Amino acid sequence: MRPRTPLAAVLAANTISISGNALTFIAVPWFALETTGSPGKAGLVAFCAAVPVVLSAIAGGPVIDRIGRRRVSIASDLVCGLALAAIPLLNGAGLLRFWMLCALMAVTGLFHAPGETARHVLVPDLARHAGTPLSRAASLYDAVSRGARMTGAAVAGLLVALIGADTVLYIDAATFAVSALLVLAGLRGIPSAEPLRDAPPLSPATYRADLREGYGFLLRTRLLLGVSVMVMITNGLGQSWNGVLLPVHARENLGGSAALGLLVAVFGGCALLGALLYGAFGHRFPRRPVFAVGFLLVGAPSHVTAAFTDSTLPLLVTMALGGLGAGVLNPILTTVFYEIVPEELRSRVGGASTASVLLTTPLGGLAAGYLVERAGLTTALLSFGAVYFLATLSPFVFPAWRAMDAARPEEGLSSSEPSTPAPAPGPAGTPPRR
Repeated sequence: MRPRTPLAAVLAANTISISGNALTFIAVPWFALETTGSPGKAGLVAFCAAVPVVLSAIAGGPVIDRIGRRRVSIASDLVCGLALAAIPLLNGAGLLRFWMLCALMAVTGLFHAPGETARHVLVPDLARHAGTPLSRAASLYDAVSRGARMTGAAVAGLLVALIGADTVLYIDAATFAVSALLVLAGLRGIPSAEPLRDAPPLSPATYRADLREGYGFLLRTRLLLGVSVMVMITNGLGQSWNGVLLPVHARENLGGSAALGLLVAVFGGCALLGALLYGAFGHRFPRRPVFAVGFLLVGAPSHVTAAFTDSTLPLLVTMALGGLGAGVLNPILTTVFYEIVPEELRSRVGGASTASVLLTTPLGGLAAGYLVERAGLTTALLSFGAVYFLATLSPFVFPAWRAMDAARPEEGLSSSEPSTPAPAPGPAGTPPRR
């Protein structure tokens, strides 16, 4: 049955797809640790999954517009689902090799970013179609993502403990198939979801011109550039935490995958609450201080707490506070993005922003796995936590961040590029995540 509105279709598809991502987030690191017994190899799997995300984000913006956002979203989910299903299938047949696991995760990384960007840049047009204010649609989009991540992580932690990581990957693959069906049915006939009309053929010359346009917009805007550098650093650190440090800490000190699922679920639940609160009351407060304080809560406190405690409760409290802080980040970044970037540039600027903030993610898991094996978990936690803290001080220090509270165009539907550098947030759909 077709959802009542295209916006509802995208929200439902995102809920299902991100629930699947949460299953991957728990099941794949656990599967890698169980099958290899090596934090270093688990970090290498995270590296192989992250590198293609960067490559596809760098090059994907013009392709999304030419192929069509609906088609890209469907193809992305289907390919990711097939790649994930192949992991337990090959493992059950006794054919899976470590290089195959790395290659299959690389496939999911290659197709993940274009699909997510394609759905995300549709939100302003779909909000108009539904008669929903843009800031509320952005908060709702992030809130359902947080809720899906919370539910998926909680379920994944229990399922890994009960039925094993390989079986969970089959369920994960099914969620991507359901997401693809929702987009197929719900976005039929939406002009902004279809390929660009009257656009010149995608020759090497037009492709380079489209890429230059997206990256030029990013580089001309000081706030956008500042956000991109900061989130580039914290995304790499987030990958080290999600892909290696937290799973290893849960396995060695907290009793296993159930504790890991609980921690991620609590973080996601509090992030959902933070997003809902910001959607209801955030317009009353200036953006920059809310964003800066929220980011301070997200990363460093959890690293330090994990380094100095071997029990779940203190880390649970710290991650709950971090989740509340994380909940305000994406609504702020995505709302400013929609306000500033013209609709016809959103795929290209979104792709450029995504690529810039993901440059360090391939190194995060790899570096964490290496440091854990060489120096121990505690040293790795404190080292990455210190860098995270320094990175999150930038909104307090650099004047360019004041532009986050600049005048806001009505409903965020700017139709032309500002004549002076204006605020724009991080990547479409990929502001900092934990």
